Amino acid sequence: MERMGMVIGIRPEFIQKYKELHADVWPEILQSLSDCNVTKYSIFLREPENLLFGYWEYVGDDFEADMKRMADLSVTKEWWDVCIPCQKALETRADGEWWAMMEEVFYHA
Repeated sequence: MERMGMVIGIRPEFIQKYKELHADVWPEILQSLSDCNVTKYSIFLREPENLLFGYWEYVGDDFEADMKRMADLSVTKEWWDVCIPCQKALETRADGEWWAMMEEVFYHA
């Protein structure tokens, strides 16, 4: 199991829409997360900085393959079509990232 944190900006004019989307996530999206070995997924909002912090636990053994499988699903592409316009990627993210991955520096169980 690997704990993973990530961050991205959110456009302030889309905050309410983003909250509404995530209050009623499509069941197919939730199933795809589970099928691709993502568990305990949370997204937190920080205002007024307008940042989203995501956390999940990855329980598979091939993260890149699972993320590609999820990205290739038509329902994922549809979900991203409604979510991505709400988000604002950080200029400092790594090549190929949308959400900027974070380094875990502390954990207490």
